[in-house]
Amino acid sequence: MPELPEVETVARDLRGHVLGAEIISAWGSWPATLRTHPLDAIGPALAGRRIESVGRRGKQLVLGLSGEAILTVHLKMTGQLFVVPRGAPADPYVRLVISFSDGRELRFRDIRKFGRVGLYAIDPGTQEPVREVGGAAVFAGTGPEPLDEAFTVRAFRSRIRSRRARLKSLLLDQAFIAGIGNIYADEALWAARLHPLRSAATLRPADERRLYLEFRRILAEAIIRRGSSIDDYTAPDGDGSMQEHLLVYQHAGEPCARCGRLIRRVVVGGRATHFCSWCQRLPAADRTSAAAILRTMTPRAGSAAVRRGGRWTELDGDAALGRTADERARAAERARARAAERARAGAEQARARAEQTRRAAANRRARARDGSGGG
Repeated sequence: MPELPEVETVARDLRGHVLGAEIISAWGSWPATLRTHPLDAIGPALAGRRIESVGRRGKQLVLGLSGEAILTVHLKMTGQLFVVPRGAPADPYVRLVISFSDGRELRFRDIRKFGRVGLYAIDPGTQEPVREVGGAAVFAGTGPEPLDEAFTVRAFRSRIRSRRARLKSLLLDQAFIAGIGNIYADEALWAARLHPLRSAATLRPADERRLYLEFRRILAEAIIRRGSSIDDYTAPDGDGSMQEHLLVYQHAGEPCARCGRLIRRVVVGGRATHFCSWCQRLPAADRTSAAAILRTMTPRAGSAAVRRGGRWTELDGDAALGRTADERARAAERARARAAERARAGAEQARARAEQTRRAAANRRARARDGSGGG
């Protein structure tokens, strides 16, 4: 799912294409895409409005409209936005089309149909977007923006010191901090040398500061690189390149860029989590509660999850019978070499599979752009 850097990139690209555009009509093809209106009502609700701003709140795109309203777009897993000439080739995966007076269209394309679009009024009293005047604000449950100047290390500490959840789950909680998702949570925790299953209650002041600095640094770098085009994410002006600079996410079975040991993978709260168990040590206080999750760790590259013991005639090292110390040392060295070779082979296979997946995703994005007339 696109995270803060990806949505920020889409907002910046769209700003150059649609700012000031006047909407003359709109239509949708999938009812669940619209959070707030039935399909036959979205056109009349948008017609005549002008796009006055394009921004972001957390993982949602926010288009400010004339007439005191906003349009929110949550891309979810496969949502894409393209600005194309009216009459561009039809695309069966387009769920919402907004037509402008200058002959262009903003198309929301979403293969999996998880994306959501909402049109909200601005409450004149609070100046917050609301579903109905006097009602709760749309973003009332959304946490602070991690790159906001007002979100200082002191503000971060005041929030995290009241929580006891595991760090990975906490960073994914949009009510805690807005915009961080699976990719950048893994990267930030690795950079800060903090285990994803570690409890927030065990952090020292230095740990808190390091985590704060790292997730801000990584998010800022990802924005510069236009986000991570790993699966279906692409922006109106093209793909991102941050995926080429990720050091731990989707690198299970490969050597850690810091210590050379293998990156491991577990599932935390239904989300794949990548870390180095050597660089990111788990404090003793958290090991008991995390034991069940850690038992699901992926095995070392090139090894089977369960391996039979060798026959007594095949045993090496200290388990061999009748060998001298020198012979045992040589046998142990051979065993280490074989294990290293298995690890290298496994890592190479993992890289090949990942590259194949990346190529398939890139081809999918390219076809989407061609089909929607994107440049």
